Amino acid sequence: MLWTFVTLSVVFNGGRTSPTQSPTLLSTHAMTVEVPCTFSNAERKANCLGRQLESVPWRFFPSTLEEIDLSYNKLQAIRSEDFQQFPRLRVLKLSYNNISHIDSDAFRKNNLLEHLNIFNNSLNEIPASVLTSLLNLKYLYMSNNLYKRATLSQGFSELSKLQVLSMGGPLVEGLKVEDFHPLKNIKLQGFAIKCSSNLSYYEPGSLRIIQTYQMGFDMAVDQRPSALLYMLQDLANKTFSAIQFRNLFEFMYYKGDKDIFQGLGDITASQLIFHRGKFNENLLRMALTNLQVAPIKRVRFQYIDFARSPTFTDKGAESSITNLKLENLDLWYISNPDILRFDWRFTWFNKIKQLSIRNVYFNSVPCDAWVEMAGVEMLDVADNRLQDEYIFNQRCDYRSSMPNLQTFNLSNNELDNLRDISALTRRFSRLEVLDISHNKLGAADTSRGCIWNGNITRIIADHNQFTAEALACLPTSVQFLDLSSCNLDQLNIAYFEKALNLKDLLLSDNKIKFIPSKWESPSLLRLSLDGNSFGVISKKSFQLMPKLSHLRAGNNPYHCTCELHAFIEDTKTKGWINLTDWPENYKCYHPEPFLNTGISKYLPSKVACDVRLVILISVATTTVVILILMLLCYIFDLPWYTKATYQIIRAKYRAHKERAAGEAGPFAYHAFISYSHWDADWVRDQLLPCLENNRNPYRLCIHERDFMPGRWIIDNIIENIENSHKVIFVLSHHFVNSEWCNYELYFAQQRAMGKTFSDVILVVKEPIDPGSLPSKYCKLKKMLSTKTYLEWPQQANQQAFFWAQLRSVLGKPTRNSVRSRKSSVGGRSLENGGPEVPFPNGEAENIHDGVFNKGQIPLLAQVRRAQLMRCQLDALELDFFVVRMLCCCAKACSSGTEHVDKMSSQLEKAIEGLITVFHSYSSKEGDKHKLSKAELKTLLQEELTDFIAGCSDASAVDKIMTDLDENGDQQLDFQEFVVLVAALTVACNEFFEGSCQK
Repeated sequence: MLWTFVTLSVVFNGGRTSPTQSPTLLSTHAMTVEVPCTFSNAERKANCLGRQLESVPWRFFPSTLEEIDLSYNKLQAIRSEDFQQFPRLRVLKLSYNNISHIDSDAFRKNNLLEHLNIFNNSLNEIPASVLTSLLNLKYLYMSNNLYKRATLSQGFSELSKLQVLSMGGPLVEGLKVEDFHPLKNIKLQGFAIKCSSNLSYYEPGSLRIIQTYQMGFDMAVDQRPSALLYMLQDLANKTFSAIQFRNLFEFMYYKGDKDIFQGLGDITASQLIFHRGKFNENLLRMALTNLQVAPIKRVRFQYIDFARSPTFTDKGAESSITNLKLENLDLWYISNPDILRFDWRFTWFNKIKQLSIRNVYFNSVPCDAWVEMAGVEMLDVADNRLQDEYIFNQRCDYRSSMPNLQTFNLSNNELDNLRDISALTRRFSRLEVLDISHNKLGAADTSRGCIWNGNITRIIADHNQFTAEALACLPTSVQFLDLSSCNLDQLNIAYFEKALNLKDLLLSDNKIKFIPSKWESPSLLRLSLDGNSFGVISKKSFQLMPKLSHLRAGNNPYHCTCELHAFIEDTKTKGWINLTDWPENYKCYHPEPFLNTGISKYLPSKVACDVRLVILISVATTTVVILILMLLCYIFDLPWYTKATYQIIRAKYRAHKERAAGEAGPFAYHAFISYSHWDADWVRDQLLPCLENNRNPYRLCIHERDFMPGRWIIDNIIENIENSHKVIFVLSHHFVNSEWCNYELYFAQQRAMGKTFSDVILVVKEPIDPGSLPSKYCKLKKMLSTKTYLEWPQQANQQAFFWAQLRSVLGKPTRNSVRSRKSSVGGRSLENGGPEVPFPNGEAENIHDGVFNKGQIPLLAQVRRAQLMRCQLDALELDFFVVRMLCCCAKACSSGTEHVDKMSSQLEKAIEGLITVFHSYSSKEGDKHKLSKAELKTLLQEELTDFIAGCSDASAVDKIMTDLDENGDQQLDFQEFVVLVAALTVACNEFFEGSCQK
């Protein structure tokens, strides 16, 4: 319907087009100068629109140009050189400039020019000599210039290809018969003529010679209304696709009685348009009266200033328009809504098939109007700010109204009650299409109890505010439903189950958060879900829509998952759904690494998405892991460890039942000795006498003597290990091969679990390679590689120091640390270990802190200390220094054999003091069993103050550290530390040897 108006507007406005932006390209002739135009289409099109140009910048243009737009500039003249270098030029737009002169040879090189627009310039006369040479000209827009006459020269008769001609201007005072004589043999598609608002003359027959399909008049007949009669006579007996009158009455309303529309009955036209101008009630009645007999199909009044006629006399039915037969009647942008009531009987609507009333802003529809619109098939009342009560009057009886209405357009109003609309239209028996878009419909409280006509098949309800509950108020007979941009956040599945005929559903640009898996719509063919808020979509989402063939679901925040990938792949391979907006509108929103990634580029692996493959791999992997674990169990004797742990649990449970009366007291033994029966002789002959047969005996536990007869062996092992302060393992090849020794070692490890194994003492009776131990001795391997152990020396002269070390590690056998228990060692009955023997003559305070105490000490203390230190050295290596030192000290510092008897006790005290000093300094930082460089320096500074103070070598400590650190680990263990003590002992020996000689 709008195509005619658009075409005529182009004719009147000179084919003006809106500016378009395109990339700027530099001309090959001016690469370094800013070009005032933009070029596109491979330098075939130049856009210089609105650049404030005062002359044509032809030097910047490439010669390949075919279209140039210089509209909306400040051009004043067109020179001969402006376009001569563009032989391919076909379109030239020069509208809205100030051109007053065009050179006669301005277009001599532009023989291919087809479109010339010089609309709205300042030409004083028609440039006939310039235009008539353009034999290929098809579109010529030269109206709205300053020439005073519209007479065409004979040369225009040569423009045989001319299709559209727009001419005239505000200074053309009238038309004469000879003005358009050159066009008598040219059939035009469109012709438009503009004259002065103050039309002075119009000669009858002036337009009779014009042959065109579309005729446009921009001529005000305010001063000469009779000129309209002549114009209509000139158009009589011709057929037009459209005739438009623009500003027919521009400044005043017609007040005459003469019917100036009498000639309409002789004109055949598809459409008649009255654009702008002033119409009163009398003039409108004249036009409609003549239109009743005119063979015109469509009439439009648009942008009309309407006014009632105070002099009109209503003669009853005689005054009514009763036979206006039109396909279309459009009333658009009327300034006064009273235009609908100039005939209050509304009979002029009776035979209109398509009635469109837009932007009239009427506020009521009388009941009679619905009855009189019996012939209306399409009623369009959009854009009128209508409210529910304006069109739905509950006092009206709609039962026999609008019997032929098929399409009802209520869009762009202010309706908010869906129930009232259903009440209005339920009696419209043939209504099929209802457009209620761009309103305020969809509230739950105004969308209940709706009863619709069963013939409605198409509902257009986009841009409303629907809730899910309000969907139940829509008619279920629809085949097409548009609910786009309705702020929906969820769907009413029950409604779609009832809408059995629904084929097209538009839900674009809502806020739907998920797609229900049970969404059933058996007849749905096309579905639009783009622009919503759901991120998950799968094959299950549409499994209850068997006929769905077209889906639009882009621009959603998709979670790129296997389900989505499977859905896309399935639709692409099987083709059961055509994704109409694939792939450009489908992008990932989650997870973050795939943000804004096209779903078409999301290609997860088969392992990640195929559940069957994942299960297969999982089963295979689990099987392999189980086999590996079984192999590891076999290699590392895990069944043995399991069995041992089971024995521990059983033993602890039995012990718990036996100790139900209360908790046990202190340890019963100083140490539990674990050994193989092959090493029993060494234990009985060497170990037990050394530790039990002395002044301070240790309470030891061995299985062949101290296990309680009649008890489980495992119970005996666990109980005695737990009742012992220390556990001594006598390691040998026989120990490794003993099953019971294995249990004892394992139980001792379990007792020390979580600690540093300080209660476990390893005595290596014969050399053992840790690497040769079975796999189940992993803890033993670790202890042999990380823990300092005691190694039984085969040389007799070194065994004394071994016993001293062992007693030092065991600690003092004090009375408070061992629980009282009877024993029969060597035929004696002993209580706890004997009393601690004090240092003779109160010298303990001088040596308990280390080898040398701070300050000066008596000579006797120095002698005795040297003796003790040298005795420690003798345990390592017996040499002549020991003999000389002992002899010297015995002669010089002792007066009887009773002092020699005390040497054994003093030697033990000295070794204990030495070990105490070592551990007191090694515990300051790092490993408490080793001295770091800082700890050694502190020891020397505090214990050998005078020695360090008298040393002039600043790096003495570094050198001592280097000399003593045999394994190069930057730390000193006890064995390396003893070398320092030995050196100091030698020094003491030499000192006291000299003192004894003196």
